[in-house]
Amino acid sequence: MTALLEIEGLAKAFGGVAALKDGRFTLQPGSVHALCGGNGAGKSTFLTIVMGIQKRDAGIVRLLGREVDFDSPSEALNAGISIIEQELSPVPAMTVAENIFLGREPTRSFGRIDFPKMNVMAADLLARLGFAIEPTALMMDLTVSQTQLVEIAKALSYESKVIIMDEPTSALGEHEADQLFEAIQRLKSEGKGIIYVSHRLSEIFRIADSYTVFRDGSHVGSGRLEDITREDLIRMIVGRSLNEEYVKENVPTDQMALQVAGLSRKASVRDVSFSLRKGEILAFYGLMGSGRTEILESLFGLANDVTSGTISIGSKSVKLRSPSDAIAHGLALVTEDRKGSGLVLGQSVRDNLCLADLASFGFGPVMSRRKESTAAAQMIEMFSIKTASDELPVSGLSGGNQQKVVLGKWFLTKPSILLLDEPTRGVDVGAKREIYRITSDFAREGGSVLMVSSEIEEVLGMADRILVVRNGRIVGELNGHEATAEQLVHLAA
Repeated sequence: MTALLEIEGLAKAFGGVAALKDGRFTLQPGSVHALCGGNGAGKSTFLTIVMGIQKRDAGIVRLLGREVDFDSPSEALNAGISIIEQELSPVPAMTVAENIFLGREPTRSFGRIDFPKMNVMAADLLARLGFAIEPTALMMDLTVSQTQLVEIAKALSYESKVIIMDEPTSALGEHEADQLFEAIQRLKSEGKGIIYVSHRLSEIFRIADSYTVFRDGSHVGSGRLEDITREDLIRMIVGRSLNEEYVKENVPTDQMALQVAGLSRKASVRDVSFSLRKGEILAFYGLMGSGRTEILESLFGLANDVTSGTISIGSKSVKLRSPSDAIAHGLALVTEDRKGSGLVLGQSVRDNLCLADLASFGFGPVMSRRKESTAAAQMIEMFSIKTASDELPVSGLSGGNQQKVVLGKWFLTKPSILLLDEPTRGVDVGAKREIYRITSDFAREGGSVLMVSSEIEEVLGMADRILVVRNGRIVGELNGHEATAEQLVHLAA
């Protein structure tokens, strides 16, 4: 059988530094092949070369046995290769249908766009995939999860032979991920090949047939997933054994850190009440759109539609009308979209680390570069952020190191309550473990953590208590040490 895609000896260097040294990969028709590796392993460079975004320095790419060398993504698309990218790139002011068929709009006479036909085409595609999104909705009005679904629909609309999925479920809940996996099975049955990139190993073992591992820019190994254990795959990815994936050493106290009573927002949060103790990691679990993120936004002063509710920190009732109010009362929020709302990508690592506490680094309008450098160095060491210099643009860091910059930014404000929204989204197993350690250490030293996560294993591995959210309400509370995946799914649905 001729391979759909065959790649040998792919190499690419930037400024004399090798990002990819020996990229090798073979994709068969009707299969899902997982591309695995830690942040900085060379996966993204590999994919950008395959898609014609970057030119390779060496190596061979064959599509259906024919050697190809794409000069642009449009050439790759025309040849039958499409990609669902990890970083979302919608046109916010355009509709869902316009985004899906951008540059391929159906036309009427004189080249005018046939909007009714385009809306019908988009509606049919979304319905076939099981995605409940209106084709006429503006992208700027969608949630991160809905935007991810539109990006998936757009990539699948090309009817390509090879489909690259780069962290496609990173912003999806369990239900939406299941819909995607059903679509993947249909694509396999049609003979299409899927390159699946994910840091969620449970997904890889669920849907992939084979694997390839990159580490430090080189091919480490390939094989059938049925022939390898989860532990052996982790060892290949990180280059060492991880004795335990979840690092948890905190012990909740009896002291109350936060109490919320009757919190409601116009459409998304309904009569939510809960408490958070010092030293505790409390998790919110629910499906996409359940209201989990909206609760965190309300606590951080980001909601202007709160209709009722009281918030107490310690024994004192407080009003949190803005993020500055929340920060002043010891709260910090790590948002689910680090590139959209957690970082300023064009600025340096140092500038991003100091962003949430600018008042501490200035004399009036004048900033003290010495103070900023000292603080940045402290966070870089504390969180083991891998960067050659604090002056490098944060956009050049791997996903895991970017997430640690976001955490470091907030730790400089010396928070007592940490709000984490999907804290390990899009980071590798090694970086995940470091983030779990940071979270556990923070709680062990008396801090309190409120964590939103779509990953059941993460919730079960890290939470002391779990609150299940459905339709904006808390519908159940479980002991984190006794809860099961079946209980969480049952309550959330």
